[in-house]
Amino acid sequence: MITEHALLEVVPGREDEFVEAMERAKALIAASPGFVSLRVQRGIERPGCFLLLVEWETLEDHTEGFRGSAAYEQWRAALHHFYDPFPVVEHFEVIV
Repeated sequence: MITEHALLEVVPGREDEFVEAMERAKALIAASPGFVSLRVQRGIERPGCFLLLVEWETLEDHTEGFRGSAAYEQWRAALHHFYDPFPVVEHFEVIV
């Protein structure tokens, strides 16, 4: 199991619009082969910062499967314009 992690800094004043777009876009990623789960959490101290956690069966399910799909292009069009700066996406694997 692989966890994708990204801190999403949303353009100030667009947080509610981002949340609505994420609610719609989650179906795009959820339909992807190897998808396990998605969580988005909002910062308490910084409400414009969101933590994206997506679990995948394998790294390639995300990096090759989803990112190489038409669904990713829709995901990108729906969400990427909200970020400033663009987030760093990292992957983690369970060790304990």
